[in-house]
Amino acid sequence: MPDRIYLDWNATTPLRPESRQAMAAAWELSGNPSSVHAEGRQARRVVEEARARVAGAVGASPRDLVFTSGGTEANALALTPGLRRGPGLPVERLLVSAIEHASVLSGGRFPAEAIERVGVTRSGLLDLDRLRAQLAGGAPALVSVMLANNETGAIQPIGEAAEIVHQAGGLLHVDAIQTLGKISFDINALGADLMTLSAHKIGGPKGVGALILADGVLGFEPSLRGGGQELGRRAGTENVAGIAGFGAAAAAAMAALEHDAARIEALRSHLESGLQHTHGVIVFSAEVPRLPNTVLFAVSGLKAETAVIGFDLAGIAVSSGSACSSGKVQPSHVLEAMGFGPDLAQGAVRLSLGWSTTSQDIDRCLEAWLKLAGTLLKESDETLLERF
Repeated sequence: MPDRIYLDWNATTPLRPESRQAMAAAWELSGNPSSVHAEGRQARRVVEEARARVAGAVGASPRDLVFTSGGTEANALALTPGLRRGPGLPVERLLVSAIEHASVLSGGRFPAEAIERVGVTRSGLLDLDRLRAQLAGGAPALVSVMLANNETGAIQPIGEAAEIVHQAGGLLHVDAIQTLGKISFDINALGADLMTLSAHKIGGPKGVGALILADGVLGFEPSLRGGGQELGRRAGTENVAGIAGFGAAAAAAMAALEHDAARIEALRSHLESGLQHTHGVIVFSAEVPRLPNTVLFAVSGLKAETAVIGFDLAGIAVSSGSACSSGKVQPSHVLEAMGFGPDLAQGAVRLSLGWSTTSQDIDRCLEAWLKLAGTLLKESDETLLERF
């Protein structure tokens, strides 16, 4: 039986060997990183070396980085009322793009009445005119926009958004969780005031993330208080092994980025070319800059759940455009925000590639899709699911 093919890298990635080795070494440490004896200092050194590696990957200062339990916690911490930059007024409301991850759409620590959504274009990019209009005349706002969308891969106009937000006296949070390790970027060049990252999207362990507060950002209030870890910004003994794995994964990802991105983008182009052989296939956000590894496509009338099951039975792991925690496929809120109806929003399939994806994997995927499409587009979902 042929090996299974993994094409769901935007959901999570395999653990990199470098990360596994760093974690194994950290598990052997007996000290608490807050202790002053030799064992504690050894653990602290591991944490700080990882902090420097992760911060360096995005051009940040290590002292500005706070380790968290993952991307969701990092986003929740970032969305804090009362933040300000220097002598500026504190933010009182939150504007989020309509295509954000659920952990951002929930609004973090902002009350529901203080949260607004900003629309996007048909291509899946933040509508800058609407952002400007919603910022005008109101209280200072924190604006949250992901650097690249996790479903379509569309890279957002962060630099332009930052200029608009700052001119209005606000702050900009950038969720870069899906982007780290796929394209090169710098927190200062982007103009971001806060940035969030996650280890398991780049070959690190699950359950470790980071929040970066750029120089001059004040008013941050931790949600966990206690022993004063992370310079008082997040209490609790640090996950030394997880943090070590995050640092190693960040270093490995950045070292391989240029080579991997070019190779993966070539594979993505081959994949999209093959998909277009099926009549009616739509590839979303294909007309704008995207992450080099991501394809979101749909065929009108085809349910994503059925297609995902079909791929899985063919030995290929893919995902729908959006899946809730129960595993049930939901209509893609991203495609709905882009203006697509339920016939497409319920049928989007995401293929995402990674550093170990091969041309043979893509050929097998296309072969499986052509067989599936020939069947799926002729039979009802009920008939297929009964047969499976």
